[in-house]
Amino acid sequence: MLSSEMATSATQTLIPAPDANLTIELLELELSLDGFTTGPDGFSAHVRAAAAAIDGALLFELPASGLVADCDRIAVLRIPKDGSAVMATIFACLETGGNTIRLEAPDESTADLKNFAEAFVDVLQRI
Repeated sequence: MLSSEMATSATQTLIPAPDANLTIELLELELSLDGFTTGPDGFSAHVRAAAAAIDGALLFELPASGLVADCDRIAVLRIPKDGSAVMATIFACLETGGNTIRLEAPDESTADLKNFAEAFVDVLQRI
């Protein structure tokens, strides 16, 4: 029989802590992008459709140029955050080989791209 201390320890080991950044919208987007098979030519259209399905938007897409490891192209998306009107910037990365898309949150290496995307949105909102 397990002691209460051992049971608590076992529970903490078996059940991972929830990811604070994982929202319903992000999960939905990730599921929509899973199973991508159309290759580089269909990347932009596939990401645009997945973002639109959660009331998000594809801002633009560009070559990765070494910004993100194991990535050929980056699509910059704006998606709703926690079901509100607040939007978050996220990157959909077409992995090398062209058959897998993964989502990446902006970090230090992509901060300039995130800032450019937010300036891009600001300009569009002023028009």
